[in-house]
Amino acid sequence: MNFLPSGICFYLSVAICWFTSRVDASWWYMGTLGSQVMCDNIPGLINKQRQLCRQHPKVMQAIGAGIKNWIGECQHQFRNHRWNCNTMAREHNLFGRLLHRSSREAAFVYAISSAGMAYTLTRACSQGELENCSCDPAKKGSSRDAKGDFDWGGCSDHVDHAIKFTQVFIDAKERKERDARALMNLHNNRAGRKAVKRFMNLECKCHGVSGSCNVRTCWLAMADFRQTGDYLRKKYNSAVQVVMNQYGTGFTSAYRMFKRPTKNDLVYFEDSPDYCIWDHESGSVGTGGRVCNRTSSGADSCEVMCCGRGYDTSRVSRTTKCECKFHWCCAVHCRDCQEDVDVHTCKTQS
Repeated sequence: MNFLPSGICFYLSVAICWFTSRVDASWWYMGTLGSQVMCDNIPGLINKQRQLCRQHPKVMQAIGAGIKNWIGECQHQFRNHRWNCNTMAREHNLFGRLLHRSSREAAFVYAISSAGMAYTLTRACSQGELENCSCDPAKKGSSRDAKGDFDWGGCSDHVDHAIKFTQVFIDAKERKERDARALMNLHNNRAGRKAVKRFMNLECKCHGVSGSCNVRTCWLAMADFRQTGDYLRKKYNSAVQVVMNQYGTGFTSAYRMFKRPTKNDLVYFEDSPDYCIWDHESGSVGTGGRVCNRTSSGADSCEVMCCGRGYDTSRVSRTTKCECKFHWCCAVHCRDCQEDVDVHTCKTQS
């Protein structure tokens, strides 16, 4: 399938591209519908996605319930940065015009959302919440690792099934389009799914006299989603700015001195705004009112977070646990103590 650039590229020492592709990952909107996921009420789904939605209502409910988890992980990863993965309640794609730009933030959102769906569906399968999947049926019989032989048992997470459904559902819209932004989204979607599978752990239980490990029963389990989030955050930091190749079928690095992106890398076309001030066109909400750290020298410092605009300081009272004592057995009792602390917030633009 050829993917043709939808924008105009001027090739100088690097390529500068403006992409006019539509961006509307509307399945994210499912999280606002709660348990009553009505396929006809989700705006922007293409026929293939709507068909899958009708065929698998329980799967759609699981996906909708899981959206808050990957959004929460995104917000955790960027909690101390100017862009903090903030969502727009009235926007069907949740992130507003931010995603109209083919930036590294857009790349991260597509990757973490794809990873989040795969993770959610894998968990739902293992916990018996879905009718068409359960534990991984391929993990039967005996196998061997560095510690020796073991028997497959327990419930191995069926991540391949979840990844396959995620790919079919999420990528359906991008595969219908034939532009550069669709190819970028497909690449980052796949990178997110691959990240989930990267953190599958072999967990075992020993059987034997006096706790010996003469016989082991093992299963494959996904790690906590935080590991996937941490990994994708590092990929965001090292994301590769790209341009389309001359055939419109793939990417090449926008800067010759940088490596060609791998399947695990995040890719983007356009530079990000600085996110300092509110700007409707770029989707930036600015940093006015954000809490900053006066003593930090990092991204959460008042100098960086507030973009040189300065900050206001207010004195607030907080309740904390103090004078904690251990009581046999087995409880810890603490007092509630009041303390006054300074809170620094960025000034709004003048």
